[in-house]
Amino acid sequence: MKIKSILTITLAIIISNFSYAQEKTATTQQIFTKSLEQATHENKNVFIIFRASWCSNCKKMDASMNAASTKKLFNENYVIKHLVVLESKNKKHLENAGSEDFLKKYGGDKQGVPFWLIFDSNGNLLADSKMVENEFVLKEKGRNIGCPAADNEVEAFIYKLKETSNLSDIELAIIAKQFKLNNPN
Repeated sequence: MKIKSILTITLAIIISNFSYAQEKTATTQQIFTKSLEQATHENKNVFIIFRASWCSNCKKMDASMNAASTKKLFNENYVIKHLVVLESKNKKHLENAGSEDFLKKYGGDKQGVPFWLIFDSNGNLLADSKMVENEFVLKEKGRNIGCPAADNEVEAFIYKLKETSNLSDIELAIIAKQFKLNNPN
C-alpha cells in the first residue's frame, strides 16, 4: 500500500512538472494568438517583450513595469506577454519556438534584448523599441531603446506609450519617473 501511494505521488509530481514545462514553452504563435484574443476581449493592445534569462536589462524592464506605481497602468492598457530568445545552449529549452523568427520579422534580431513590440488587437504593429536619436517616431529604423533609462530613451518610450494607450499625461509621468530610476547616472 505504501509503495502504491509513493508511486501515485511521484506520478502526480511528474505530470504537474510536465504540464508546467509545456506552459513555459508555448510557441510564439500560440502566445501571440491568445494575446490578440485577450486584447480583443479586453479592448487593449498587446505588448510583446523579447527577453532572455541572462539579461539584466530584461529584469529591470519587468521590475519597472511591475512596480507598485506602474503595474496597474500597464495592465489596464496592454496585454503583456514575454517571448524568450537568445538563450545559451544549456538553456535553449526556455525559448519559445518561433520567437527568433518573430524577432527577425520585426527587425529586432540585431537589436539585443529586451526588445519590445506593441500591436493592436488585430495584429497590426503600432510601435517597436527602436528609436532614431532626437526623433520620436513610431516605426523608424534606429537603435533599440530596450529598457529605457536615459532621458531620451524614456522620452521616446513615453511617446510610444502615449500613441498606443489611453494613459493620461499624469500616468505617463509616473511611468517616466519609474523608468528613470534605471539610469545609473
